[in-house]
Amino acid sequence: MNIADTLSGATRVIAILGDPIAQVKSPSGVTQRLIDRGVNAVVIPIHVTPADLAGFIHGLSLARNVDGLILTVPHKLETYRLCATATERAHFLEGVNVMRRNANGSWHGDHADGLGFVEAQRAEGCVIAGRRVLLVGAGGAGTAIAQAVLDAGAAELAIHDGDTLKRDGLIRRLRERHGERVRVGSTDPSGFDVIFNATPAGMRPGDALPVDVSRLTGEMFVGDVITAPAVTPLLEVARSLGCRTQVGAGMFAAVCERMVDFLLEDGALAAQPRQPR
Repeated sequence: MNIADTLSGATRVIAILGDPIAQVKSPSGVTQRLIDRGVNAVVIPIHVTPADLAGFIHGLSLARNVDGLILTVPHKLETYRLCATATERAHFLEGVNVMRRNANGSWHGDHADGLGFVEAQRAEGCVIAGRRVLLVGAGGAGTAIAQAVLDAGAAELAIHDGDTLKRDGLIRRLRERHGERVRVGSTDPSGFDVIFNATPAGMRPGDALPVDVSRLTGEMFVGDVITAPAVTPLLEVARSLGCRTQVGAGMFAAVCERMVDFLLEDGALAAQPRQPR
């Protein structure tokens, strides 16, 4: 069954917000997963700029058939401030990538990126426990991935971001839980076992590579969050050197499952009988 078989006036709506939005693959994937679980719902992509985000969500909250929000770049940190409640993970990360309605109409948030990303890397044979990891990117996705990597037992996590205030703020919070296992990184992957890109670098032709690929070796594992292009320039170079890799689509699939679990938790979206069109 697909959305053409279920779409009706009774269909519940989940909005995915981003700037830009054309690159996201979540709408069809999450919609199909909801339908597969017996829920008459559709995910709609909406292009919203950071300046308009708070006002847009306030207005959207007035729609009685909008039950959830999915957040992508660059909205994962700012939307946390718009949540009335959130999971402990989201509170620590100060970011969310999925929100569902509370009973009073306010928003409850969680962040599934980190756990989904780590699950995807493991599926391709990446071992994180006891390894040295370089993470590029301290934004919404990078923040969640950093926490999940440390929870997975990384011996060391080095974080690099051109925004040093953002980078240092993330490292400071992580050290409260994980101590000296966290440090400042750079674009040099030398000496690391695992390299993860959590930045948009590679989405557009001509983007600078997120790390110095001349320092990559075939023993390293390289993962990327970007879904379009399917294989980023970073991963192309890594594969040419013999590195094992994971593409962004792998993370996408794992994160989708976790987001649907969250949206359906506590009956937030109930399985519904098929409605006549």
